[in-house]
Amino acid sequence: AHVKYTGSGHLSSALAMDKDLSKKLFRSAGVGTADWLMAPASVDEVARRLGFPVVVKPSKQGSTVGLSVVKKPEDLQSAIEEAWRYDDEVMIEQFIAGRELTVSILGGTALPVGEIIAKKEIYDYECKYTAGMAREEFPAKITEAQTREMQRQALAAFGVLKLRGYARIDFR
Repeated sequence: AHVKYTGSGHLSSALAMDKDLSKKLFRSAGVGTADWLMAPASVDEVARRLGFPVVVKPSKQGSTVGLSVVKKPEDLQSAIEEAWRYDDEVMIEQFIAGRELTVSILGGTALPVGEIIAKKEIYDYECKYTAGMAREEFPAKITEAQTREMQRQALAAFGVLKLRGYARIDFR
């Protein structure tokens, strides 16, 4: 279409959207990421390998579309079916409790770490797109060592996904 744009090219964008491939690349680059399985997976396998709660989500969607936090084994299958409404691949990921932190990259430089404070347990679609459901705090109230480590991991993720120009890398 010969339309000019800024930022990463199509390969990097596709890699970043594919959660399964991204996580494999993150592990190869020393970027921490939660353990995961791809559906189909039995309740027993999920319980044995990941434990509950888990996050079930479409592998190639953004904005937490189709995402569910599954706390009870009996809710796993319906969450997988919901995620399959949005994608042909579904990820089942170990739930990581904690803070939502984010690092922006601009021109190969990691900017200050920020914290996203959601009104709900997770920073979901509603919190992202409804006024007043989340607030951001920059810089995040973390130690200098934690800041450096998050910036290091963000730059590693940026590099392994072959991103360029700018990106935001989120952590939990």
